[in-house]
Amino acid sequence: MTESTTVPTTAPKADPTGAPSYLPERARVFVAGHRGLVGSAVARRLTADGHEVITRTRAELDLRDAARTAEFLTTTRPDAVVLAAAKVGGILANSTRPVQFLEENLQIQLSVVAGAHAAGVERLLFLGSSCIYPKLAPQPISEDALLTGPLEPTNEAYALAKIAGIVQVQSYRKQYGAAYISAMPTNLYGPGDNFDLETSHVLPALIRRFHEARESGREEITLWGSGTPRREFLHVDDLAAACAVLLRTYDGDDPVNIGCGQDLTIRELAETVAEVTGFRGRLAWDTTKPDGTPRKLLDVSRLTGLGWKPQIALRDGIASTYAWWRAQS
Repeated sequence: MTESTTVPTTAPKADPTGAPSYLPERARVFVAGHRGLVGSAVARRLTADGHEVITRTRAELDLRDAARTAEFLTTTRPDAVVLAAAKVGGILANSTRPVQFLEENLQIQLSVVAGAHAAGVERLLFLGSSCIYPKLAPQPISEDALLTGPLEPTNEAYALAKIAGIVQVQSYRKQYGAAYISAMPTNLYGPGDNFDLETSHVLPALIRRFHEARESGREEITLWGSGTPRREFLHVDDLAAACAVLLRTYDGDDPVNIGCGQDLTIRELAETVAEVTGFRGRLAWDTTKPDGTPRKLLDVSRLTGLGWKPQIALRDGIASTYAWWRAQS
């Protein structure tokens, strides 16, 4: 078997501000997963920054198909790839369908990263998840906490797939000198989120449940767990801005955390969503249901050291996301 051609490592060019840049001006960027929450935000940001965004729907290109993905990337030859495509879901979905969360994410990652390398794509950003870190990692969680302890059991399959993606990127850097990087976002929300109660994450699920309870006149909502776990939430437009910074300025082996550096309890989150949606009933907690990781707050000092900081306050972001969802309903 012939070994793949090495992707040449290119020196960073200066951007208009004079700082070094690993992403050319008006770059052609393939955003894998552009219809999802993350991919759509990244596509919007890159377009606003003057880049040409290349997209394909799943019907046009199934990223699990390695041969077709490699052929597409070889033909298209983008300057960069952002791998935002993934099978994602909340505790219920992860707990009941671990095979799909493991296998589909591994298939997508292997196809896109290997295909990008074979096509000579010089820049790639792989987006993982903060669930890669140990369940009881010291808080706030720094990037070097990876693989230092057991994972949260309810999303272990998904987390292992994302850890494999990080190692894959690091391996291409080590073996071929590829300028491929990875980033680990915290819990995200915003326009384009999934509001299906069976598969959504906690924040969009709360928005929908409280809205429907208010509309129907319900006096009480029962939520999973104790309400005591602490979580960090970042608006997806802030995430997209961080990705743009990383594509331009970062070329390291280690993943980079993306978060806001602040957290709150699930109970506090629920109370905020209730206020935004106008639900005035009681909150009850089903403690027979799992809480998940007790706390998950990211250390974002590596990212903020590159000059990025979040711009959207949580309550404002929830209000705008609620307005967006109502406009789509």
